[in-house]
Amino acid sequence: MPICSFCGQQAETDEVPLTWVTSVENGRKLLYCDQCARENVRSIEGKLDSAWW
Repeated sequence: MPICSFCGQQAETDEVPLTWVTSVENGRKLLYCDQCARENVRSIEGKLDSAWW
């Protein structure tokens, strides 16, 4: 099951919800739930690593 890399929220199904964001940081694929993505959208679009959020 997909898990948010920021807050740890688990998706309800085995598929990544359409509202979640996928990011690649340091060669790793990370998933962010819709709430974390909304709260950090500027940092995500600015390609900042999640360590800076």
